[in-house]
Amino acid sequence: QVHLVESGGGLVQAGGSLRLSCAASGLPFSTYVMAWFRRPPGKERLFVGMIGWSYGTTHYTDDARGRFTITRDNDKNEVYLEMNSLEPEDTAVYYCAARRRASWYAREYEYWGQGTQVTVSS
Repeated sequence: QVHLVESGGGLVQAGGSLRLSCAASGLPFSTYVMAWFRRPPGKERLFVGMIGWSYGTTHYTDDARGRFTITRDNDKNEVYLEMNSLEPEDTAVYYCAARRRASWYAREYEYWGQGTQVTVSS
């Protein structure tokens, strides 16, 4: 059974940083694309960025690029989302997701974590 477990969320002031982690089990992690999505209050789940399984190629939304960095450790079966210069608009529940092939669309991801809350105060 596949499990994705996010951690590292919390309350941070605007301009601060957080590092989210996602621990995966039950799947051949090194062969899966790992993505981060977020759900702001009252909104749908939105793509943040993803990292490929082979060369660690990353893709981000325009909003995330330059502030957020996704990395992975295939030995630990973990993926990370480093977030800097956080803004109140970044407040959301953050989810990691896994899929064999790259996609920007939440509906195409097979596996999801339960999410971790990030709240950025102004």
